[in-house]
Amino acid sequence: MEDSVSFHVVTTGSCWLRLPEVEPIELRAGDLALVPHGRGHDLLSEPAAVRGPRVDLLPQKYLSEKYSILRHGGPGRTTQLICGIVSLDDPAARELMRTLPSVLFVDGGTLSAASASRDTLRLMAGELAQPQPGGEAIATRLADILVVQAIRMWLDTDPRARTGWLRALQHERIGRVLEAIHDDAGGEWHLNRMVSLATMSRSSFSARFTELVGEAPMGYLTRWRMSIAQSRLLEEDITVAKLALELGYQSEAAFNRAFTRLVGKTPGSIRRARHAPPPSPTQSARV
Repeated sequence: MEDSVSFHVVTTGSCWLRLPEVEPIELRAGDLALVPHGRGHDLLSEPAAVRGPRVDLLPQKYLSEKYSILRHGGPGRTTQLICGIVSLDDPAARELMRTLPSVLFVDGGTLSAASASRDTLRLMAGELAQPQPGGEAIATRLADILVVQAIRMWLDTDPRARTGWLRALQHERIGRVLEAIHDDAGGEWHLNRMVSLATMSRSSFSARFTELVGEAPMGYLTRWRMSIAQSRLLEEDITVAKLALELGYQSEAAFNRAFTRLVGKTPGSIRRARHAPPPSPTQSARV
């Protein structure tokens, strides 16, 4: 599922998490695993077990459109999990997700009794174990908090969190330019303005920006604008022409071309999706 992160919390028993090109990871009671980038993955009783049916196609009891209880398997050892999918609409959140590893694993044994994440897990398990009015809303908010807490732990402990886009934000000069772009994406941006803001030579700025961020300055600007556009088309009833103008495009046609090239869909299709009826429980992939 594009622009989303899946999470799995084991409350009882154990299981294995398997992704393509990643060593299987055993999840035990208290462990938390995040799978960013909307990647498909398997939860298995053994690391070499045969893949089962797709989870959203299994019989389950839907308590609401986006919340269900699923019981599946044979007579073996029982494992209970809390699973969910958190969608990402904010451009900064999407950019952060791009920096995350294929799997983000939090060992429950390393969480102290006073850990905020442990408290969140306990609250979520309590809400879902005995459904009450408003329980789904509370569990949804707790899921958001849990994902943020896990990412914070990764930022604090993993050396990979100090590379790429995150490192660029912390760079004195490149970070200054990134913050300015984020604050005023629709401004009159060109390379000379970025160079002036960074107080670097044109060649040094372009080389350093590309090295840290992973793409050229103007390419990053365009992608950031399209990420904002995608979020606003999903959240607001705004015309494509008005959005194009606000994001620095004098031509709606030029905006349409850039959006379609980077997002893979036309702006009009995003607007139509916003007004489309929600999927029925049997079509929903959220569990």
